[in-house]
Amino acid sequence: MLLRYLKSYICNSVAELRFTTLSISLLVLFVLDLIIGSVYISLKDVWGTLIGSEVDTATRLIVFDIRLMKAIVAVVAGVALSVSGLQMQTLFRNPLAGPYVLGISSGASLGVAIFILGMPILGITNNGIISSIGTAGAAWIGSALILVFIASVSTRIKDIMVILILGMMFSSGVSAVVQILQYMSNEEALKSFVIWTMGSLGDVTYTQLKLLLPAVIIGLILSILVIKPLNLLLLGEQYARTMGLNVRKSRYLIFLSTTLLAGTVTAFCGPIGFVGLAIPHVSRMLFCNADHRVLLPASALCGAVILLLCDIISKCLTLPINTITALLGIPIVIWVVIRNKSIV
Repeated sequence: MLLRYLKSYICNSVAELRFTTLSISLLVLFVLDLIIGSVYISLKDVWGTLIGSEVDTATRLIVFDIRLMKAIVAVVAGVALSVSGLQMQTLFRNPLAGPYVLGISSGASLGVAIFILGMPILGITNNGIISSIGTAGAAWIGSALILVFIASVSTRIKDIMVILILGMMFSSGVSAVVQILQYMSNEEALKSFVIWTMGSLGDVTYTQLKLLLPAVIIGLILSILVIKPLNLLLLGEQYARTMGLNVRKSRYLIFLSTTLLAGTVTAFCGPIGFVGLAIPHVSRMLFCNADHRVLLPASALCGAVILLLCDIISKCLTLPINTITALLGIPIVIWVVIRNKSIV
């Protein structure tokens, strides 16, 4: 009894220490993201800008309009993608499942492809406001259509793995349609779409942030509500049913949460790969715990920290954010495959 108490106390202390370390790392990287860039801005000037002191106009514009916005979006995107990936891996009981396995990202890509590549045909000019709003709206519509499709299929098919396979097949079909649209588009429209597919944290405006934040917050609230169902689903659907869990309702809530989290980030930031797939495994390795009361906040913190780090590296190397996340995420995916066993 005493040994069990000591073990529990040590585990809780270690978890608290790691949560504290991640929180401090998040704060440090957030500040570094405001300092580092093509134009170096000192910590004193950054602090002066944030508290409203007298600073150079150019410095104020760079900090407020570019770097602060980008850092906030990096935190929001990291949290959203990581939490959605954790939910998908638990729901499908598959360590290689991610937020895009249901075709949400592919649906968003199809919507964006139709809008961007179809702008010249519709006579829409590449205006900044129209382009950004249209791109986001098209991605939202594409993600919503996939959600409706998956929800309708899940009412008839009880096997969650069949839904996973259908999502992957649908993603392949959508990718083929997008390639056809790319082949038929002109050079300017094709360039705009390719840039979107690379992923970017710096194209989100304050107006878009007013839509991004509420959607992600609602998705996170739903993910908190399904913590207990996720813990029960770890032991299998049959066991969850015997414990009185409404599996179909829980599945709907998880689908909706994933769509709001991953779909919204994809709409405004483009497809950012490997974050939702790799970060849940990082949090499991750090905390050695399968309880979602620990894993969910751990994944959220790890996702925010990693995406801020990726943003800093991408600015230093002048590379797309998607390239950096892939380089960091691929070794983790290879490690999971080599281990050849489920971590969830």
